[in-house]
Amino acid sequence: MDGKRVLVTGGAGFIGSNLANHLAESNDVIALDDGYLGKPENLDDAVEFVEASVLDDDLPVDVDLVFHLAALSSYAMHEENPHRGAEVNVDGFVNVVEQAQKAGCDTLVYASTSSIYGNRTEPSPEDMDVEARTGYEASKLARERYAEYYSNFYDMSAAGMRFFSVYQGYGGSEEHKGEYANVIAQFADDMANGESPVLYDDGTQTRDFTHVDDIVQGLVVAAEERLDGIFNLGTGESYSFNTVVEMLNDELGTNIDPEYVENPIPDDVYVHDTMADISKIRDATGWEPGITFEEGIERVCQQYQ
Repeated sequence: MDGKRVLVTGGAGFIGSNLANHLAESNDVIALDDGYLGKPENLDDAVEFVEASVLDDDLPVDVDLVFHLAALSSYAMHEENPHRGAEVNVDGFVNVVEQAQKAGCDTLVYASTSSIYGNRTEPSPEDMDVEARTGYEASKLARERYAEYYSNFYDMSAAGMRFFSVYQGYGGSEEHKGEYANVIAQFADDMANGESPVLYDDGTQTRDFTHVDDIVQGLVVAAEERLDGIFNLGTGESYSFNTVVEMLNDELGTNIDPEYVENPIPDDVYVHDTMADISKIRDATGWEPGITFEEGIERVCQQYQ
């Protein structure tokens, strides 16, 4: 993608800043963020930073395409204030897209979530039945329906990307997320500092861990191909938390046992296992992840070596 004017909402956050920095190499990029978690320090100088909320009027939407990543992006964030969660995740989405389409933008790529698949040890295809067990999941499903409306009514291309467990490590721009960072980043930092990583229950839960660089490439190809509909971004492989600790020990040269604690998240909403079926986006665009989990673990640990 070259020579485009691009808006990235949530652009100073973890995934947003990685995307904005990548795009700014050959495009005019605006990163919009309200600073709830995002930090402008995550952004390269080539990115124009605008501190604003997705709920504001007069957003910088005179662009060729919008990547809408801004959200209260976890169960915990949303449940702390469900009304605020719906306001940001749903009203904010509608506000940004409404302003963008009125300004002539016809290409939208936005963040949904894989949480709606629930517990799955088999690959989850986009067309399987899903349900909302939390307010966070409900807000992301609402986005998908509103995107469907904008696609049908305004002839916009609207690609909803269901991210699986995205990681980079604290050597990148994930550190600002703190307790909301991916468990790989948190475990690695604890272990590199001689502390035991804290695992819920027995550590057998699994995730389809996907490196942020692959997520960025998936977002870009979705925009370039003007995809419309829902697409998974994952790897099709899953690893348990216990396995993550073992691999981190091997890479860091440590021998640290995890600490197991009771899961504070209710069983009926906690997602124990995830795995993506990526055949839809692979068939549509040729995209597939390029970073193996072993290489991803190496990258996470590089800053400690």
